[in-house]
Parts: sequence; structure tokens; C-alpha cells
Amino acid sequence: MNPVVVQKYGGSSVATTEKIARIAEKIKRRVDQGARLAVVVSAMGDTTDYLLELAEQIGSQERGPELDLLLSTGEIVSASLMAMALNRIGVPARAFTGREAGIITDTTHTKARIRRLQTGRIKAVLREGSVAVITGFQGVAAGDRVTTLGRGGSDLSAVALAKGLKAGCCEIYTDVPGIFTADPRVEPESRLIPRLSYEEALEMAAAGAAVMQARAVEFGQKYRVPILVKSTFEEGNGTMITRVNHRRRSGSNLEEPLVSAVTGSGQEAKVSIFGVPDRPGLAARIFSSVAAANINVDMIIQNVSKDGRTDLSFTIPADELKRAREIASQVAAEIGAAGTAFDSDIGKVAIIGIGMQSHPGVAARMFSALGREGINIEMISTSEIKISCVVRKSDLVRAVRVLHAEFGLSRKPA
Repeated sequence: MNPVVVQKYGGSSVATTEKIARIAEKIKRRVDQGARLAVVVSAMGDTTDYLLELAEQIGSQERGPELDLLLSTGEIVSASLMAMALNRIGVPARAFTGREAGIITDTTHTKARIRRLQTGRIKAVLREGSVAVITGFQGVAAGDRVTTLGRGGSDLSAVALAKGLKAGCCEIYTDVPGIFTADPRVEPESRLIPRLSYEEALEMAAAGAAVMQARAVEFGQKYRVPILVKSTFEEGNGTMITRVNHRRRSGSNLEEPLVSAVTGSGQEAKVSIFGVPDRPGLAARIFSSVAAANINVDMIIQNVSKDGRTDLSFTIPADELKRAREIASQVAAEIGAAGTAFDSDIGKVAIIGIGMQSHPGVAARMFSALGREGINIEMISTSEIKISCVVRKSDLVRAVRVLHAEFGLSRKPA
């Protein structure tokens, strides 16, 4: 029996009924070739944003079970229509919600994490020769309450189901041909990357590349699920994300660091707390309060203590700034800090590749290139395969283009 293949189609791919019909024909061709398919779908187009707007119009600030139930309806529409389209052209198909598909999560509404998978129903449908069409982005928690998995959560649904179904591959279909050395909308000279390691793809997603959700890549890495990212409607090989990156660099210096990509994100915000008393445990108190609100922190800088006080800054997703402002202001008052400041006019630019940390010349080259262009660096963070800088949002596009050119990532054979 052929292995199961999990496919995921994003919101832009299923934005209209015409596109859904085209994807149904695409699925039919794979089924005719003998494939056993589980298909995960996102909400149509900008449906999720529209549903969030409706909640705001009501005046609701709660990120609880009612909001999750509202947001989950978008994927239910997509899955139902896709199953109808498949049945109409002679492909047996059944639609499943995340609950019916057995995606069991914790109770963190709007950002739930998967605890376990119970895929018996999906396996039964696949055994009988039907296509299982599953709502992405959602699951079910204790008390039989609907949960959602955060922005881009359909990617996570697909990768998790690929693990649960022991699929040969998880195919992520989107509106771009794969993952590029930079966002093609920002840098026209960017090129498609045929292969990436999980580590590189994870750093790219975390640094702002919008092609895949970071949690989905992390899940794929943990359970060794091969992930193929490619275009829904254009032919091409796409980008394969696997355990080992087999790319090789020509030339005599085999240990030369390999920069794979440049990413830029304008969806960042900075929180600063000034005059924090320099006492053990206060940093833990600040970040425990932020973590309790399920706000992800990326870069952190703490200045050297002066006169028994220090300044602390950290970056967060821009859409979490309102809640972070409330928390930081409250904690600052409780610990006797001098004040707070908040900045949403920032961007994050990063270079990703092999050997970042073990080659100090890479950092110097990055900083020099930005400096020559008059781009000021406000914060810096490094890892083994990534160097990130916070810059002004107005400088972000220029920073991406400058670094893309500096590290020779223009169109050429990969």
C-alpha cells in the first residue's frame, strides 16, 4: 500500500470556489496515481482577519473559547467546500474538524499547543480509499472546547497529522514557488532555495520569513517529518526541508560559512523598562509575567548596572504590544523601576546560514554593510546559524537588499 501524503493548502490557495475546484482536480490527479491523501485547508483568503474584525466591532478583548470558536468557522467552510468539490468529480472525500481529526490540545486559547493525536478516524477513511479533508488551525481541549493553534496554525496541523499518520511527506502548498534567499517582493534578485535543514528553516521562520509557521518547522524537526514547500498552481520542485542540508559550496575553503538567506520582519515591537533595581530575581519576575500572558519574547538586552539600577529591553510580536504595555507598566511600578517605553516603529533583519557563531568575520561583515548604508543597529542577537539586528522600520527594506547583495545571494545556481 502506498504511503500517506499530507497536503496543506493555505488561505490564498483556497481564496475562491474556483481555486478550490482547481485544487480538487489537482488532488484527483494524485489519487489517480495511487496516492493516499489527507488534505489540510486554511480559511478562505482573509477570512480569519475578517472574523477578528467582527470580534473587535463587538468590543470583545477576550482571547477565550468564544473567540476560538468564531475563528474556527473559517476552516470549516473551506474543508466542507473542498470535500464537496472532490465528491463532485468522483473522488470520495470526507471533511473533518480538528476535533474529529483527533488533534488534542492544551487550553491556551488562540495559541494552543498540541498534546496528543488520535487519528483513528482519519486512518479509517484513508483505508477505505477516500480523501480526508481536515480543517487546519484548530483542535479540541479538555471540556470538548474548540481551540486554535495561532497564526499559521494550519501548517502545524498538517505537520502534526503527517507525524500521526506516518506520512512519507508533508507538502505545504502556498502562493510562492518555495522558500527564497529573501522575500521576492522586497528583493527581486532573490532565488529559490532547493533544500534547507530544519535548523535553517526554523531560524528563517522565527526571523520573519512568512512562508511557514515556526512551530510547524519545530514539530517537523522533532519528529523528522520531511516538509516540501511549493506553489499551488505553478509547476516546480519547491523547497525541501529535511534533517540534513546537502548543499555544497564550490571553492577551496571548505569551512567557509554558508549564508543561506536574509529575512526581514516589520511585525516587531520593543519594550523597555528603565531604572530596574539591580537585585536577583527581578528579571525573572518581569519575564514570568510576560510568559504568563503567552507573549513570546525574542531579543533581550540588559545594560551594565549603574548606581544599582539597570535598563532592560526586549522585543515581542507587534500584535502583542497592547497587552505587553499593560503588563510591563504594572510590573515596573511593582518593582520600583523608573519608567517604561514602547516602540512599534522597528524591524528585524537577519542572516541565516551555517557557521554564523564560529566565524566572527560574518558578523563584522554584516555590521559593516549596514554601517556603510547609514543603517543604525539598535539590538543584536546571535546563534549558531543566525545573526539578527533590530533597525528602524523605515530602514528594513534597504537593510534586506544590502545584506542580500553583500553575501552574494542574487540569482544563480543554488
